[in-house]
Amino acid sequence: MFLPLGDSPNPRGLHWMTLALIAANVAVYLVVTLPLSGQPVNPADTRVAEYVAAMAKHLPPGTDLRAALAGMSQYDLFVYQWGFRPAAMNVTDLFFSMFLHGGFMHLAGNMLFLFIYGNNVEDRLGPFWFLVAYLATGIAAALFQAAFSVGSNIPMVGASGAISGVLGFYLRWFPHHYVKIFMFMPPFLVGTRMLPASLVLWGYLILDNVLPFLAAAQGGVAHGAHIGGFIAGLAVAFAMGRKEPREPMPPPELRG
Repeated sequence: MFLPLGDSPNPRGLHWMTLALIAANVAVYLVVTLPLSGQPVNPADTRVAEYVAAMAKHLPPGTDLRAALAGMSQYDLFVYQWGFRPAAMNVTDLFFSMFLHGGFMHLAGNMLFLFIYGNNVEDRLGPFWFLVAYLATGIAAALFQAAFSVGSNIPMVGASGAISGVLGFYLRWFPHHYVKIFMFMPPFLVGTRMLPASLVLWGYLILDNVLPFLAAAQGGVAHGAHIGGFIAGLAVAFAMGRKEPREPMPPPELRG
């Protein structure tokens, strides 16, 4: 397991758009996801039959449909209605799905990445254009994933496509920064290391996303969305031509 804990150096000041996006995602989780996840569905709800019919097409052969859907909640129906489905693309769903998450760990992981990498990118773009870039790369991420699953009715949710766009910007503008990584691969690697941001982010793109995507090992993760968002952010940053002003820096622990 490799988990980012922070980056260095960090810009001064309060980067309120990054914090506002985190707050918005957390608020949706507390107001929508958490309460609806604990509410069972009403079998008479017309949405249940539609949901069951859509999900049945994507379950492995021989799966007991009754058992697979036994834990269905109102949030499942809400996600089916408001998540982004390639087979029923909707502009409203494109935006709203970025603020829905599958659970606490899904939310926590995404917000950690946004907190670590967002402030440097917002500092360079300014709050308004940071928001525009965040939403635009989130849309690009969803459309990239949809291009490979045109007929799918499985809803996509989460901020990871937009956050991958932020990572693309970060890679272009701050490749010489360092990221503090917690490594847990006993007995070989246990502890924290400061690694170049370029190494961490290329590893995220290729090892965590491109290879699983090519192997069709989705496992519930929209790797295509991560790739699409990352490429979109990287491409826009290159087009803007705003290079990192700082010289390459040694890891913080090696400075005098």
